[in-house]
Amino acid sequence: MPKGIIETIIARHRRDRTRLVDILRDVQARLGHVPPDAIETIAARLGISRIEVEGVSTFYHFFTSAPAGRYSVHLNTNIVSVMKGRAEVAAAFEKEVGVPFGQTTPDGRIGLHETSCIGMNDQEPAAIINGIIFTRLNGAKVKALAAGMKAGRDVQALVKSYGDGANQSKLVRSMVRNNIRRKGRVLFAPFRSGSALKKAVARTPEEVIAEIKKANLLGRGGAGFPTGLKWEFCRREAAEPHYVVCNADEGEPGTFKDRVLLTERPQLLFEGMAVAGYAVGAAAGVLYLRGEYAYLKPHLEAVLAEMRKKKLLGRAAGGKRAFAFDIAIKLGAGAYVCGEESALIESAQGNRGEPRDRPPFPVQYGYFGHPTAVNNVETLCTAARILEKGADWFKAMGTARSAGTKLLSVSGDCRKPGVYEVDFGLSIAELLKAAGAADAMAVQVGGPSGTCISRSQFDRRIGFEDLATGGSIIVFGPERNLLEVVHNFMEFFVEESCGWCVPCRAGNPLLKRTLEKVMDGKGTARDLADLEAWGRIIKSMSRCGLGQTSPNPILTTLQNFREMYQSRVGVEGSWRTDFDLAAAAAEAAAVTGQKFTESGEEAPHE
Repeated sequence: MPKGIIETIIARHRRDRTRLVDILRDVQARLGHVPPDAIETIAARLGISRIEVEGVSTFYHFFTSAPAGRYSVHLNTNIVSVMKGRAEVAAAFEKEVGVPFGQTTPDGRIGLHETSCIGMNDQEPAAIINGIIFTRLNGAKVKALAAGMKAGRDVQALVKSYGDGANQSKLVRSMVRNNIRRKGRVLFAPFRSGSALKKAVARTPEEVIAEIKKANLLGRGGAGFPTGLKWEFCRREAAEPHYVVCNADEGEPGTFKDRVLLTERPQLLFEGMAVAGYAVGAAAGVLYLRGEYAYLKPHLEAVLAEMRKKKLLGRAAGGKRAFAFDIAIKLGAGAYVCGEESALIESAQGNRGEPRDRPPFPVQYGYFGHPTAVNNVETLCTAARILEKGADWFKAMGTARSAGTKLLSVSGDCRKPGVYEVDFGLSIAELLKAAGAADAMAVQVGGPSGTCISRSQFDRRIGFEDLATGGSIIVFGPERNLLEVVHNFMEFFVEESCGWCVPCRAGNPLLKRTLEKVMDGKGTARDLADLEAWGRIIKSMSRCGLGQTSPNPILTTLQNFREMYQSRVGVEGSWRTDFDLAAAAAEAAAVTGQKFTESGEEAPHE
């Protein structure tokens, strides 16, 4: 291993322990993996243990201990990718490359890897190759990509066409499309850079918080915690300094709305972060960008540089002499659990992205142990518009409890997948009509951690008083097997659990195995009762939001599609076993050299 390369990377990051994830990202990109001797060198130079470095390097999807290939192909496994032809695309990659997924070619050139949802549900099947996104894949496109990789071409040169909007810019040059289907009055309305921040700094921080509270802005990540209250709690903390952290780690399968905001509305986002910084008394902000969106980092850095030139960031931000605020970007490396705010903070500090015990909450003990306001992309964009237009303007939209608009990521069995900005209170039926999905059988609201509803519930409405959602809406047509959908979701949760607490670590595999037993036609009525009981235990006993919502795919479909399960277990009280006596006897016979009849009894000796 070229030790000089590792030394150079460490020096570039100023031997800063808090940049361990960044160091490992650079090592992975440069060497194609993180070898043991690199771990030893990093540990020695940072003054930490080898186990500490190894613990971080093994936590994230995009770090590997074995060579991942000069061209590292990550094909995602989310359910919409499966629905849109993932199996054929995977088979094409394996045929053209010559190795199955999970392996690298003998010459080390191409590695095929599986990964979770990469935020491209509206243009599946999609893959990441060396950080570059490739969408709407099929056999012909895979053949061309494989030929290019075999010829040693630069990955960027394999992008044949660019998407719309800023995706066409020199700093992005991506084939990703925004697919903005409906522009509402908040997020996609015309916005003049600087207008929100200048109105904010003309008031006191307390007045800014009061305006956000008056607007009844609830967090757009799905939980709906009042944003003004969070800012107020953070501001009241005496410890200094304070921080603002933007959660741009939208890892919930089916969610891609923040990707579009980061692409087309970064000025609005950064201005929202500055407004939050002024309100909570912070001088520094951090944008935590999921590793799958690393291709947007140059674009975002350029926007930040331009805002500094315009005095919207840095010293005297927004023209307020006493206010200084700037923003740094931190990259993740593939871990769904980092969407949980305390896990995100740990990752941003260069650690494993494991959730913390709470309390204390981030507003008390957050980034580097200081008071921190964590909000997601959509929330901060919305906050900027409230300061620009006023709380009364904002509250005129939506419902009494759910003010304003909501950005939805719609995908699956619909003619118009994409991003929809809608007023809160819109019914699922109205949304399906707009998306071209009139024949939908089921809708997954809020991603796998949300709720699966049936046709009889399509009159329900988007809002915190009814169907709260972070934004993911996945549509399933009448031809889909919902049990296969649920199984895909449970595989996702088993894979993404950080493994810290027993209910999540052990409970989710147990749910998955029992579900598989039912799907195989070997389940019992008792199994359905167990699924419900175990699901409730996992939800109530898990440490963080992952385990507290991971049973939802099973529990909500048991509630709304129970007949689907009952048809697999037979009549009430019947007993079906997943233990195959004949197969077990045959296996024993092979080991012992005995001969058994088909019934499992020992055959007469010849």
